[in-house]
Order: sequence, then structure tokens, then C-alpha cells
Amino acid sequence: MVRMPGYAGTFLVLWVFWTILLGRRDWASLLLGTGVCALVTLFSRDLSFRKGEGISLNPRVMVDGLAYLGILLVEIVKANIQVAAVVLNPRLPIAPTIVRFRSRLKTDLGKAALGNSITLTPGTVTIEAAGDTFTVHALTLEVAQTMGDRLFEGRLLGIEAGGEARE
Repeated sequence: MVRMPGYAGTFLVLWVFWTILLGRRDWASLLLGTGVCALVTLFSRDLSFRKGEGISLNPRVMVDGLAYLGILLVEIVKANIQVAAVVLNPRLPIAPTIVRFRSRLKTDLGKAALGNSITLTPGTVTIEAAGDTFTVHALTLEVAQTMGDRLFEGRLLGIEAGGEARE
């Protein structure tokens, strides 16, 4: 596993993403991307990493991260279908519910990813994330009950542990 300083890792990830999305490889575009990535890294330094943290270039973590994004995408599509079914139902089985649960995630980055994943999933919104406790608004009781399922949290725990722990 290679440990890369936070700023260099952030810059590298942004720059690789830029070059993939760019579609062409002329010097002006690559130079512009380098400058933009450097500025974003500079201005987001307080948001990205604390002193001593960095990006893990462990291939297992990178694969797990990509798998997590795939799972998140599938869950977003499934939730979209569920919300559309609720909205199109003439009896509107909407039962707004607030759910609180404790997370086992340790890092701020993991907790932020969990809160954002919940909010990205239609029918749920993370209202508050304070310490280990998350407060989530769910559109229906069925969705609220699946918060205990914790598919997202289990995957994120595996990523936090460096790909070793899976739940």
C-alpha cells in the first residue's frame, strides 16, 4: 500500500478525473486542467484532510470504492422506482418518518459519505449527523425500516478498514 500526502493525492485524483473527462489531449487543455486542479486542491485543503491524513492508494480500497459507487447507483435507481410508485399510487401511502441510528463508522470522511449516500437516495434525507448519531427523514415507513439494513454503512466500514472487514 502506498500512502500519498493528502494534497498530492487530491491533486492526482482530480487531475486523472479531468484527463479522463477531457476527451482530447492537447497541451493547452492539460495545462488548464493542471491549474484548475491545483486551485481546487489549494482552496479545499481544509475540507479534504487533517494533518497527517492522506489518500490510501491500496488497490483493494480503490476497487471497494468503485464497487461502493456501483451499489449506490443501483440503490438510487431502486429508490427512484419506489418513490415513483408511491407518488403514482392514488392512495399515496406516504408516512413521513424520522429515524435515528448510531453509525459504527470512525472517520469523518466515512460519516460524510454515509450521510451523502442516504441523501442521494430518493425518499430519504439526512437531517443531522452529530457524532455517531444520524437523523434521517424517510418518505415512507417501509423506507424508514430499511435504515436498519445499513447496506451503505457495511460497505463503508470495509473501505475504512482498508478493504479487510466486510459486513
